[in-house]
Amino acid sequence: MEKLVIEGGKPLSGTVRIHGAKNAALPILAASTMVEGVHRIGNVPDLLDIHVMLHILRALGCKAELKDDVVSLETSSAHSSHIPEELMRQMRSSIFLMGPLLARFGHVQVYQPGGCAIGERKIDLHLKGLQALGATIHESGNTISCRADKLVGADITLDFPSVGATENIMMAAALAEGVTTISNAAREPEIQDLQNFLNAMGAKMIGAGTDTITIEGVSRLAPRAYRIIPDRIVAGTVMVAAAATKGDVTLENVCPAHLTSVIHALKRAGVQIAVDDDIIQVSCPTRPRAVERIVTSPHPSFPTDLQAQMMVLLSLADGVSVIKETVFEGRFKHVDELCRMGADIRVGFNSAFVRGVPRLYGATVEATDLRAGAALVIAGLAAAGTTVVEQIHHIDRGYDRIERMFARLGARIERFSHARQLKVP
Repeated sequence: MEKLVIEGGKPLSGTVRIHGAKNAALPILAASTMVEGVHRIGNVPDLLDIHVMLHILRALGCKAELKDDVVSLETSSAHSSHIPEELMRQMRSSIFLMGPLLARFGHVQVYQPGGCAIGERKIDLHLKGLQALGATIHESGNTISCRADKLVGADITLDFPSVGATENIMMAAALAEGVTTISNAAREPEIQDLQNFLNAMGAKMIGAGTDTITIEGVSRLAPRAYRIIPDRIVAGTVMVAAAATKGDVTLENVCPAHLTSVIHALKRAGVQIAVDDDIIQVSCPTRPRAVERIVTSPHPSFPTDLQAQMMVLLSLADGVSVIKETVFEGRFKHVDELCRMGADIRVGFNSAFVRGVPRLYGATVEATDLRAGAALVIAGLAAAGTTVVEQIHHIDRGYDRIERMFARLGARIERFSHARQLKVP
């Protein structure tokens, strides 16, 4: 089992290029299965989740290769719409294949997906959306089978603006007969990227980025080369790390419009931020200020995927901050680990009450999920002494060698395997 060892207390400094968005790449790779032919998808990050998706695509009969941030995908040879259960358990995003495979083959068999243990994440909105388009759903134990001789457009209102459900419905509706309207749709930038990709292949849809998406079904699509948007969560993680270490960092290949709520929250904490086209410069030479209240909520509000990282910064701020989590009920598992490093945090009523301390101290901690792991890395970078972060396979799901990224900014961070002996605090 691998772990990260961090010698903290050194301000981050320099320039880093942000890789492509995992949460955009996964549904776009799934959407590629709707069309026979060769696809070339660029700016794809080299992540554990991406490799799981490529394994799934190969299991379906596709030819898939990731090289130099480009996925080459041949989908003409796809012969199966049965996603292997062992692969679905590894990644929740495998559920994105339901809509595309149903649209292409008229049937799909999946299993309850896996992923990070951050709270209940039902797929009922996915199933209801596909049913509204004409699919018949049969559930038996952990197995879910969907069939549709023909998909037909429908007016669909989501009970919650689920990103995954919105994207699954978009993909299935692209090849449905007639017009589909998704109301209370999720508005995340990754949904806009999926719409742009589908439209590039010949789909007819508008409205992504708003709460209403309209799709006019077409009879066929054609493969196109495409480039994934930058990862706003990775960018936000680096921005918070720069502030927490009192550093000065320039981020390249970013989309500032995707980070408006994050920039606003950091400025409230006294962080200095300058924006220029696809570049963001972050510095924080003094101790950050407490922020009275941050509430996570679907885009364009503050993202739940940056809640843990922001908590690290506020644990070092002057004063008391409150963070309310409204998206996932199980997303405070990092609190106990941060408290082991000297943070003063209390949790109650879906809120974390964070009293800032002058410094954190190195400790051996465990990454319980993807974003909690990233937060603990930031804490280690800012802390006095040595921090060891274990269970880092979670981090590898969303960050392309996070230790290399931070090492380029001057961090003292290394990856070790279990075979190498470590002196840990």
